[in-house]
Amino acid sequence: MANRKLLLALLGVAFLGVVAAYLPEDVEFSEFLVRYGKNYSPEEMIHRRINYYNSKETIARLNAEAQAKGRSTKYGINQFADMSPAEFKHTHMGYKPAKDKQITKTDIATDVSALPTSLDWRTKGAVTPVKDQGQCGSCWAFSATEGVESGWFLCGHKLVSLSPQQVVSCDPNDDGCNGGDLPTAFQYIQSAGLESEAAYPYTSGSGDDGRCKYDQSKVVANINGFSYATTTLNETQMQSVMTTKGPLSICVDAETWQYYTGGVVTSDCGTDLDHCVQVVGWNTYTDGTPYWTVRNSWSTQWGIAGYIYVERNQDECGIAMEATYITC
Repeated sequence: MANRKLLLALLGVAFLGVVAAYLPEDVEFSEFLVRYGKNYSPEEMIHRRINYYNSKETIARLNAEAQAKGRSTKYGINQFADMSPAEFKHTHMGYKPAKDKQITKTDIATDVSALPTSLDWRTKGAVTPVKDQGQCGSCWAFSATEGVESGWFLCGHKLVSLSPQQVVSCDPNDDGCNGGDLPTAFQYIQSAGLESEAAYPYTSGSGDDGRCKYDQSKVVANINGFSYATTTLNETQMQSVMTTKGPLSICVDAETWQYYTGGVVTSDCGTDLDHCVQVVGWNTYTDGTPYWTVRNSWSTQWGIAGYIYVERNQDECGIAMEATYITC
């Protein structure tokens, strides 16, 4: 009898939780679900609702801290607000350092006097539209592919959107949706070339690596190798390299990026690399803060239409720790 009463009590708590998830007065969470096309089972709805309100508290704290310190950084509700930080990191990052990296030094001289005050390779036709890796730790493949897209264009070819799916599914040295690194990704691309995204579309958004379907006859871009823009965390060197070599594929510490919506990230993240992206230029914010313009692969719904501004000359988020470009 006691066990039966306990069971009934537990079922009652579960039932109330399900009902609470659908309370008509919870208009805010309901509107969030509609806005981002979310659809969950009653059981999962409870979990997502808890995450959402935990995210609201985190966002309020981050904004308060930024405001108190006079920073421009802004955080807010986006499509990731119903995910816990641990879940988000597992599904939307994916940097896994390669073993025995061979550091190739750049041979480009740094000429500070020749550096422009701003640079944006998007305006020069060297950057494809923002992509979406989905719930797959394939950032490394996107970053590498984007680096090849820009480098291939600057080597005198037509800008074409290349296939991160090929790298996710076929690169034997990395781990698909479970992570990878730029050097090994570039090594694979050097050996195989890349098909276009149209020929080999992305299908790993749900977390499945997919079976390799590489077709050499469909390769549209090749590289001779890659190099590091800096090996000494020298961001001025990065700028110098970018003026001729174009956007850089980089890996960063993106732990605080989940809720980013605007402004410049300053002193808000460390240097424990966990995510790979592409830096496409630099500028100075309205408050005088110099920043890098960084392209992400979390769709245009995130950040500033898919981009984030990261403070320059401070190695903020480890932005200068693994900055690379391809050679062709």
